[in-house]
Amino acid sequence: MAEVVQQRIEDRIPELEQLERVGLFTKKEVKSIIKKATALEYKLHRLIVNKEDFIAYIQYEINVLELIKKRRAHIHYQFKREEIEFPIIHRINGIFRRATKKWKDDVQLWLSHVAFSKKWATKGEISKVFSSMLAIHPDKPALWIMAAKSELEDRNSSESARHLFLRALRFHPDNKKVYQEYFRMELLHCEKLRKQKEELEKADMDLGEYEFSVEILSGKLAEVVYRNATEKIKEAEFVISLLNIAAIFDFTKELQDSILQDLQANYTEDSLTWDFMAKRELEAPGAGEELQTAKGRASDINRREERCCQVYEEGLKSFNTEPMWTHYVVFCLERLKRKTNVQELKEKRQERLLGVLQRAHDSSLLKENYYKNWLEILLSLGDAEAAATVALSATQRYSRSVSVWSLSLQTLLQLGSGDMPRLFHDALTHVNPKESLPLWQLQLQWSMANQSAEETEAIFKRGLLSSVTAIAMEMKELYLEWSYSAGGYKKARKTFTSLQENRPLSKRFFTRMIQIEKEQESPKINNLRDYYERALQEFGTADDDLWLQYIQEEMGPLGQPENCGKIHWRAMKFLEGESVERFTSKYTLFQTGHL
Repeated sequence: MAEVVQQRIEDRIPELEQLERVGLFTKKEVKSIIKKATALEYKLHRLIVNKEDFIAYIQYEINVLELIKKRRAHIHYQFKREEIEFPIIHRINGIFRRATKKWKDDVQLWLSHVAFSKKWATKGEISKVFSSMLAIHPDKPALWIMAAKSELEDRNSSESARHLFLRALRFHPDNKKVYQEYFRMELLHCEKLRKQKEELEKADMDLGEYEFSVEILSGKLAEVVYRNATEKIKEAEFVISLLNIAAIFDFTKELQDSILQDLQANYTEDSLTWDFMAKRELEAPGAGEELQTAKGRASDINRREERCCQVYEEGLKSFNTEPMWTHYVVFCLERLKRKTNVQELKEKRQERLLGVLQRAHDSSLLKENYYKNWLEILLSLGDAEAAATVALSATQRYSRSVSVWSLSLQTLLQLGSGDMPRLFHDALTHVNPKESLPLWQLQLQWSMANQSAEETEAIFKRGLLSSVTAIAMEMKELYLEWSYSAGGYKKARKTFTSLQENRPLSKRFFTRMIQIEKEQESPKINNLRDYYERALQEFGTADDDLWLQYIQEEMGPLGQPENCGKIHWRAMKFLEGESVERFTSKYTLFQTGHL
């Protein structure tokens, strides 16, 4: 091992001598580099090597490169790159190759090599790295796309990029992203050729026998990619994505028209097609004269939106489904959110949206999250009666949804209408008990504000009987808190005593009672001990903080410090696993005054 390391260090001497000779590094710095490089080399030749050692070596060499670059700029010396930088770059590539050979599955390591090659190495090196990486990871479409883009952008080779995309499609024949990027690449290549032809024509150069193919210049290769892609993937969303890519380029009008015809002919049963066609109406040109004034522009926008709505209506005649209504509602919501100073246009958008929401609801095809938007608009308009009707209708449509019940009940509480006890009963009857905690909390808030103490207590007692652990525990905590606020200390202590044996119990239930006791004018240490002892019966095997708080209580003005030893002994006996170590370290900190 020592001979190999020594040989590698000796191989560095020519470049280090050059660095010193040209004044980029001092003799002391060169010695430091040799010392550091020797240590790093030895790490790479151990019997068991770590990936981190390779990365550290690579990073050190890159740092040297960066330093050389800065020193060159500082002293304005730009010569002897072949003798200084090239050996370092070659060495880093070698270390990367050794690392990726050993840890083939680490994609991030491969990508780090690619990033280094792009910045420092030759363009040919990037192709070699990608080639090696794809041989190991042909199952990752993103890497094929990255390699093809690199060929096109870094090496300016559309032929190599095309070859990579075709190879990628052999491994991933149904991958949308590969097809999309292949389609984009062909259009970019076409655009580049068109620009070249234009520049040559401007320069009036004789091209001899060379001619630009009319078919390639018009985007026929991209059209072939499109045809092959849509034969494999027959989805409206995919076709629309290709149409959007084509729309970026100004020479693809014929191709766009062809794709649009395919979309209208073959994908009319997909709501996305109707949504796309409707939104295209917004892009239609407007009347020039009208656009001079704010009202004229608003009128033009309104006409375009009406044409969009006509397309949606046409789609609903043959395709009356929830996705179709969702697209229609989303479109109307987006238009309403757009700012306008013309009140008439705003009112028209509001009216249009309310109409669409009502019709979607009547068809039982309105998604539950849009009821919130509907209620917000009605409340902003001050239409309390309509809002109450919608709130009740939403609970009938989605009777098992906790979010719909919460929204509707909050709306009805805000409006002060409806038979709330019956509505809360219906809500808790219909929804899944495991998800009903927000409804219990809402009912208690309403009851505390609007009902008598006896009625509120009855709700608490019903909640305590819940078979769901989270609800039963939350009810105990809320019941204790309410008892204290409504009836004072005696009521709270009575509630605690009645519930402390009724599992399941939470730690917060006990800590709140401890806090209540300490808030009194003359708290009783015996009561505090009872609360801690009862809490430790439930949580003493795992909760090291509770034992520590008990000890701190005994060390306080009310307690007896001589009890701390017994509590510590019990804690060490009861605690299990990692909590023993945590308790020991915290107790030591407490004793030394650091906690």
